[in-house]
Amino acid sequence: MNIAICVKEVPDTETRPKLKDDNQDIQREGIKWIVNPYDEFAIELGLQLTEKHGGEVTIVSLGPKEIEPTIRSALAMGAQKAIRLDGPRTINDPLTTARVLAKVLKEKNYDLILFGKQAIDDDHAQVPQMVSEALELPCATVVVKLEVDGEQAYAEREIEGGKEKLAFSLPAVLSCQKGLNEPRYRSLKGIMAAKKVTIEEVKPELDSQKLSIKKLSFPPEKKPGRIVGEGVEAVPELVQLLKDEAKVI
Repeated sequence: MNIAICVKEVPDTETRPKLKDDNQDIQREGIKWIVNPYDEFAIELGLQLTEKHGGEVTIVSLGPKEIEPTIRSALAMGAQKAIRLDGPRTINDPLTTARVLAKVLKEKNYDLILFGKQAIDDDHAQVPQMVSEALELPCATVVVKLEVDGEQAYAEREIEGGKEKLAFSLPAVLSCQKGLNEPRYRSLKGIMAAKKVTIEEVKPELDSQKLSIKKLSFPPEKKPGRIVGEGVEAVPELVQLLKDEAKVI
């Protein structure tokens, strides 16, 4: 099986970002960048499938040369190849991203195209579905289980209040959810091997973005909680606070 894993570089989850003066983007200086955590479930799935069925895993990522350390971090998990689509670090329009990816992926004839269910920076969760539509391929999202039998695949995906089982033919596009697997650690051998991989550079033609960010803002700070007492003796004060401060009664 030849599998493509579409990977996005995102700020480390422990990063406290600061906004630029125009409030339309974050300040990128001094930020630690990582592989989008949901994408690691996709990488692990791709590795498990090729270990079982043979084939290769290719990391595909969109961005400038500065994202190559993150691509190598993805390679260090065990992928064999990587493609960097040269473009800006930030594309706010998921459709633009999907079209760029689809043009390149169409030329490669992959058996599976895997994504994380969403990127943790913008939370769009739209690109996998858009890529599948552009390529006219079956799509299963939020996948928590997958079995492949020849050219047929069977997926289990999360839905509100339960799970849904799907059957579809390959090639296909999947987005992967936490719980699908446990991503492996990057071994020293994997890290050293990743340094030797030649990252293929493709210069795609970018469509004009039809979606732009007007303003970013942080959520309002929550007031700290307060302990008003214990047992029934606390009820009168609690009622008064709910009435006067919370204004919910």
